[in-house]
Amino acid sequence: MKLRLHFVVDPMGWLCTSMVFAIWLYNSVFIPKLVLLPHYNEGHIPWAIVVCYYIASALCIAALVRASTADPGRLPVDPHIPHAEREHWELCNKCNLMRPKRSHHCSRCGHCVRRMDHHCPWINNCVGEDNHWLFLQLCFYTQVLSLFTLALDFCQYYYFQPLTGQDQEKFTTRHELALLRLSTITGLVMFGGMTSLFYTQLTGIFSDTTTIEKMALFSNETYGSKRSWQWALAEVCGTRWKLLWLIPLRSRQPIQGGPHFRSHV
Repeated sequence: MKLRLHFVVDPMGWLCTSMVFAIWLYNSVFIPKLVLLPHYNEGHIPWAIVVCYYIASALCIAALVRASTADPGRLPVDPHIPHAEREHWELCNKCNLMRPKRSHHCSRCGHCVRRMDHHCPWINNCVGEDNHWLFLQLCFYTQVLSLFTLALDFCQYYYFQPLTGQDQEKFTTRHELALLRLSTITGLVMFGGMTSLFYTQLTGIFSDTTTIEKMALFSNETYGSKRSWQWALAEVCGTRWKLLWLIPLRSRQPIQGGPHFRSHV
């Protein structure tokens, strides 16, 4: 599958995505400059902590950019419908186009998306069959980066030794609001919100039920049957290699021949 860029013209979505990017920028530039790098330079923390922090930050922004710009599974205007699968397709009453079952029409984007989970304003994109794995990665790496930032804020005031190269009274007066309050509050909000969202997404994946189907009290024996968590995540991520589940800089290929194999249009 080629990497296809997908942009949604929505000023409100752009605002929400900009807020998420601003929080990432704050945690990736301001906090390391004031806490991480100064304590590393004075030997209070090992180099491995610095490397892990920036790896988590890079993976987080990569997942955000990919989830925001990846095609979620938009259906073409004239899709090719295999003859054997025609009974699994239906007509959309909003755009009057044929679509496979479990697709949904997004009123904000204006088109149908295969196995659409929901429209997320924070990435200004739908979460569907082709970018669900990227959205899952974004939730996971946001949790990691937020927890890392909370740990740095805590250690700055209760564990790290005072920095010899800075005036501590001046440093505390100038940066206490930024470090202790703003960073901690945003870290707690992001970690709590993403943890809840990540858990909700995993339960939906394991039960093979999308958020839209849950809201519509969807119940179907074929799609709601039990399956192993390994296969459920492999189907969403498009690979059985577990290490690749965590890498956003790749393309997704639908798994062939699985128990819930769906045709890729």
